[in-house]
Parts: sequence; C-alpha cells; structure tokens
Amino acid sequence: MELIELLKKSLLFSGLKDNDLAELAAITVRRTFRKGESLFSEGDEATGFYLLVSGSIKLCRIAPDGREKVLHFVQPRETFAEAAFFGDGRYPAEARALAAGEALYLPKEGFLELMGRNPNFSLNLVVSLSLMLRQFARQIEELSFADVTSRLASFLVRRSAEKSASYGGITYIDLGVKKGELASRLGTASETISRTLRKLKDEGIIEVQGSRVVIHQMEKLQKLSERHE
Repeated sequence: MELIELLKKSLLFSGLKDNDLAELAAITVRRTFRKGESLFSEGDEATGFYLLVSGSIKLCRIAPDGREKVLHFVQPRETFAEAAFFGDGRYPAEARALAAGEALYLPKEGFLELMGRNPNFSLNLVVSLSLMLRQFARQIEELSFADVTSRLASFLVRRSAEKSASYGGITYIDLGVKKGELASRLGTASETISRTLRKLKDEGIIEVQGSRVVIHQMEKLQKLSERHE
C-alpha cells in the first residue's frame, strides 16, 4: 500500500486508478542511493526509468572539451530516464545523486508489458515526455535569448515555487546545488554566477547565506526573470 501511495504522488501516475497502480507496484523496485552515487552512466544500457522519492539527482553529460553540462535537476515526485523506451537503447546522460535519497525503479520490460495491456500507461508516458520536452524547450530559450541575470532570476523564481519557506514576506530558498553545477545548468561560468549573485545582493533583491538564498524583493526578481519573454 505504501508503494502505491508513493507512485500516486507522481504527476506521471496521478491519473491512474488504484488497480492500475497495484499492477505498477508489482514491477517496481525501491532503490536507495548515497550522495555522489551514479544511478546510471551515459551510454549504459537503458533497462528502465525512475521516479525520485527523496533526495536530489542531476542529469549531466560530459562535453568533448571535458566540461560537465548539467541538463536537469530532478526533484522528488519527478520521473527521469524515460528515454529508455526510445532511441538506441542507451541512457543519453548520467544520473548522479546530489543528496542521498530513494528512487523507484520501473523496468522497461515490465512497463512495456503493462503498456500493451492497458492504454492508460501509454497515455501517461506521453504526458511525461511532453512535460520534459517543454522543460528543455524553455531551457534552450533561456540559453539562447536571456542574459545571465535573467537566467539566474528565472532559476531562483522556479526554485522558490518548488522548495522554499516564507516568513514576514521574505522567501528563503535552499539552492540544493553548488555554484559550479548551477553555472553549468545556466550555460555560464562559476565566476559569472558569483558576480551576478553579488549584483543582485547589492541591489537589495537577494542575500546569499551559504547554500541558502534569501529573497527580499520577489517582485523585482520576477520582473528580471520575465525580461527575455
């Protein structure tokens, strides 16, 4: 029953009935991981996909010049590695843990069997992939048209919607990533991220406290994030 409740929290499976979820739970494997552990590497055989229950995962690739490029930060309740069902049968990126946690592994073979018997599973997979496509389209748009300040502001606004706390009109965000990883995600250098954070701090919009960002003027930050749209 606990496994069904965990599956139900995911957007991908939220529309399924309990009997469908019970079938899904029967093929699901729970997996814990440590900080820094790789769930799979780029080029590994794609044997299934995952639903993150707790912790944090980054999807990344290594560029030809040796630099790491972060494609996405996975948050709890999100699925990832759906590419296992398409392409050449290999994972196109590495999944590395930024924080210890747990993920649910759904094997490709078992899920394909469910898809063959129940069209609801196919429909839910299409929804998941369309949401992922929208996320990457937004990322490409930001990297193509927005300056670093707008990209960073957009990241902070989205992060505040996902994981934040507010007291007296002030919002506190846990970045959850190192500046180097954030710089890779935003397509810039760590030094540029540091300068941009200082600029936002000098303007009284934010304050940086280690891995935590305090947002004093959310409205101004939102305007910066919308500047390129």
